[in-house]
This record gives sequence, structure tokens and C-alpha cells, in this order.
Amino acid sequence: MASDPTLPLEEFLTAAKAGTRLIGLDLGTKTIGLALSDLGRGIATPMETIRRVKFTPDAQALLAICAKQDVGGLVIGLPLNMDGSEGPRAQATRAFARNLGNLTELPMTFWDERLSTAAVTRTLLEADSSRARRAEVVDKMAAAYILQGFLDRIGHMKLGGRTYSDEF
Repeated sequence: MASDPTLPLEEFLTAAKAGTRLIGLDLGTKTIGLALSDLGRGIATPMETIRRVKFTPDAQALLAICAKQDVGGLVIGLPLNMDGSEGPRAQATRAFARNLGNLTELPMTFWDERLSTAAVTRTLLEADSSRARRAEVVDKMAAAYILQGFLDRIGHMKLGGRTYSDEF
């Protein structure tokens, strides 16, 4: 079995080349939602959705976008159960990351994505988006929600002058 290519938060931040963007991924069974950070890594913007076909073309499409956008690292939403345990979706996400790790040197990390799709759907409902519009944008907005949570966390780390391990 291939080893886990993902890094803990601090190692990821060291490995992700400064001055590059981060890309957030919301891996679904039918789509991959993408969001991109700004160069300062403070703001996540919904980007696009890749329709899933099979792993190789999905990975090629993702890595082409990463190259075009000068991405320095991938933040992958990990769909944990509400109690923090891992179910089949989390296992599938870990398998995707393992396989992707064989194709790229880009650093990767996981970010807890519990309730990201629910939060985005609620926001879209409050905005009175149509069902068709919600279906069209929910994946990339969920990716932005995941990536923004990660960016907020690293922003707090910088502001507080503390390291991740100081808080846990």
C-alpha cells in the first residue's frame, strides 16, 4: 500500500512554496469542486468544478489547473463523520490523495470539511438560489469554504505568534 503523501499543517506550510497560491478541493463522487487562494493566502475564491470521469483524467485536469495557476499546495477536504471517525467517503478521499501523490510533488494536507456542503447550501437557500443554480455552484463554493477555513487557521497562527502545536 502506498504511503500517505499528505502532511501535517506545519510541515505543509513549510513545503508549500511562498508566493504561490493554494488550491482547495471538495472531492465528491461526481465532481471535484475547486477554490483558489490569493497570493497572500488570505482569501479563498470559488473557481470551478471538474466533472469526474476516472482518476487519471480527473488528476490530469486538476494538475493542469495547478500548473496554470502556479499552485504551491493542495488543501483537500476530508469528509469526517460528525463524531470525527472516518467512513467510506474519507477512505476514498485518502485513496485519491495517495494516488495523486504518485503524480505530483505538490505538498498536500487534509482539512476537516464537516458541514461545508450543508453550510454552503444553507447560504444559497438564504440567497434564494434556484435548485439548478445551487447544483451548479455548491461544489466550488464548498471548496472555497474548506480553503477559507484553512486560510483563517493559518492567519490566526501568524497573528498569534504561536505554532499549531502550542494550541493542541
